[in-house]
Amino acid sequence: MNWLTFASMPVLAAFIGYVTKLVAIEMMFRPVEFLGRPPLLGWQGIVPRNVGRIGSVSVNLLLGRLINPNQLLSRMDPAEFTEQLREPLQQAVTDIGTDLLAKYQPQLWEMLPDQARSLLLRQVAAQAPKAVAELMADFARNPDSYLDTRDMALSNLADDRGVLNRLIRDVGGPELRFIARSGLYFGLIIGLLQALVWGLTHEPLVMPVFGALVGLSTDWLALKMIFYPREERRFLFGLVRYQGLFQKRRMQVAGDYGKVIADEVLTVPKIVNALLTGPRSDRLLALVQRHVSRVVDRQLGVARPLVVLSIGSERYRAFKADAAKRALDLLNAPPGRGPDLEPAMAYAKEALGVERTVVSAMRALTPLEFESVLRPAFRQDEWKLILVGGILGAIVGELQLLVLVGH
Repeated sequence: MNWLTFASMPVLAAFIGYVTKLVAIEMMFRPVEFLGRPPLLGWQGIVPRNVGRIGSVSVNLLLGRLINPNQLLSRMDPAEFTEQLREPLQQAVTDIGTDLLAKYQPQLWEMLPDQARSLLLRQVAAQAPKAVAELMADFARNPDSYLDTRDMALSNLADDRGVLNRLIRDVGGPELRFIARSGLYFGLIIGLLQALVWGLTHEPLVMPVFGALVGLSTDWLALKMIFYPREERRFLFGLVRYQGLFQKRRMQVAGDYGKVIADEVLTVPKIVNALLTGPRSDRLLALVQRHVSRVVDRQLGVARPLVVLSIGSERYRAFKADAAKRALDLLNAPPGRGPDLEPAMAYAKEALGVERTVVSAMRALTPLEFESVLRPAFRQDEWKLILVGGILGAIVGELQLLVLVGH
């Protein structure tokens, strides 16, 4: 029985190291919402609990070092974008015009023959692309007035905490798997030392103490080996070369990070939603109202005074404001509930080139800047993960003592 006890120590130590790493990794990301009795009794994943702090660091890197939102938006060609919107604009003008004219001028609208109605709507639709091009030109001159990119990115991360989880897990997947595997290797080595100390002392405290040592040291060492050294170094008289795993994978990491940012953070639909609902959305509405007003006034021409006289100046202004709001609502309508904007959105995504821009900029980062892509997820609370690993290790070590030794 004594040989079995000695032989089991390295195996169980490796098991302790592996399990504590798996638990530590899951505690980083789960649960997404607090589980238990706040504030002290319970747990929430480190990343979702600190989405504000970690997200802020990530957004600062994204907007401060990787991309310039104004440069991205300037890549869109107003003429090409307007061409992509031509058919949806015609549909939108038909729908909005029919509804609003029937609402604000029901008698006149009912009196017009079908041919006259169609002609009027076609004439307005013909001017709509020009209005969109003018609107985009105004927007391109000063996009910061209408879009708070930082607020948009932080809101996206806060609204769906799983996005930040996926960002870190997708980008740092190999590093997280290394942490788990390292528990096996380091635990086995420490287990051999544990067996030696037990053989010399037969001290019952050896089991829980070494269990805690496995949990603490392997978590700490694995985290360090992910990020350090930042540059490749030689060890053991130059025979061994080593570089932090995350730094070594920077080409692949840049690709993964750029894809997640382009697909989940800075997407065209989310940019549109930020324009329509963000802190500066009132300015966009005013801009659209100005251009819609020009279209309506130009279309009415010399008949404008008669129309204003017939419905009143207040209702005339309300008519134009209503048209602008309806146009913006269609932009944010769910698929199938409005005009088909997919071609225009696809063009915008290709023109912005978020993924290409992020990948190229990330590959140009210094090692210290590159570390900040993943490091914020660990830095402030990594001591908790290490402590939990130590506590779990001590518990398993005590169980090991009870089962194998019988104390």
